[in-house]
Order: sequence, then C-alpha cells, then structure tokens
Amino acid sequence: MPKGKKKASDDDVLPEYDFSGAVRGKYFQRYTASSNVVVLDPDVSEAFPNAETVNDALRVLASVAKARVTVPGRTARAKKRPNKRMQQTRSARTSKTKRRPRS
Repeated sequence: MPKGKKKASDDDVLPEYDFSGAVRGKYFQRYTASSNVVVLDPDVSEAFPNAETVNDALRVLASVAKARVTVPGRTARAKKRPNKRMQQTRSARTSKTKRRPRS
C-alpha cells in the first residue's frame, strides 16, 4: 500500500473525533518534569508492599551514602600506592639488556 491516504476502514479513530486543531506534544515537558516512574523487578517488588516503603528504604540508603565515613587526612580521591611493584615495560627491559658499553 502506498504511503499516501489511508482507507477509512484502516483507521481506528471514529469520524466524530476531530483532531484538526490538536498540537502534538503540548503537555510533554510538563509531564516529563512531574513524573518519575521506576519499574521494579518482581523479586524486588515482593520485598516492598507499597510505594511508601520503597521511598523510606531509598531515603535511608541515600542518608547512609551521604554520611559515609572517611579516614582523616585522606580524601576519597587520594592516590594510593600500588600493592605490588610496578613492572617495567618491554622496551625498558630490552634497553637494559642491549646497552652498549661506554667508550
């Protein structure tokens, strides 16, 4: 079927509905700003009977994450020394073995 006009039998909209003055996406921004839907997996939804318990658990988790304990004098992004000595690169190993004696 060409991409032109559809036959009336293919259309699911009844003739009494008039969308000629409709604006696409008129309330889209308002809807996305006010809705935040999260779908839980079935095993997680068994642990939480309603939305209030989910919100309470998430608030507790957020407060624990904010109040995490840090070691004095060390920031979270402080550089740590490696546990093992760093290995030399292949070029560094070959250059040591193939050194020319000084004259």
